[in-house]
Amino acid sequence: MARRPRRTRDNLPDAVDRFDDAVDAAWGRIFRGHPVADRVFYLASEVGDFSVLWLLIAAAQGLRSDEDADASLRFSLLLLGESILVNQGLKRLVHRPRPQPTEERPLPLRRPLTSSFPSGHASSAAAAAHLLGRRSPHLRPLYWALAAIVATSRVHVQVHHASDVVAGAVVGTTYARLADRWIPPAGSRGHR
Repeated sequence: MARRPRRTRDNLPDAVDRFDDAVDAAWGRIFRGHPVADRVFYLASEVGDFSVLWLLIAAAQGLRSDEDADASLRFSLLLLGESILVNQGLKRLVHRPRPQPTEERPLPLRRPLTSSFPSGHASSAAAAAHLLGRRSPHLRPLYWALAAIVATSRVHVQVHHASDVVAGAVVGTTYARLADRWIPPAGSRGHR
């Protein structure tokens, strides 16, 4: 009979905690405490709150035409669905404590009260990058770069564990791919 892995303080396998600790330590050595990195990642964390960055991008795109306005509305509704799934669904199922900051925060930061797992910032960032990238393929690398900065900002500001961010990115990407399949954009094959 196979032995079950020993569980830790948050009921996750030791390997997950070791991964989180290693990423946090490495990230801290390389980036935390550097004024430019702190400003970039704290700002990214701030504009990632409530998907503000992604909704502003979609709104700007929606100003181009009626078709773009419809696509921006679809995008906003899909992002709302993603937020409900993660924040009212998955986070309520997994009660993982958030990491404790190892040092004083250099900039102000809103500290959420919900479970740490999965990262809503990472999930919405991945979903947004996928959906926006489908609309504007030439900007896809920019959207994914922004998504990576927003997602990793949560490790930088020590509001999420690295595994929360990875899981959030997987959830967001999966959600966006399924949304494209089940609710295709207007004018795409299979849309009526």
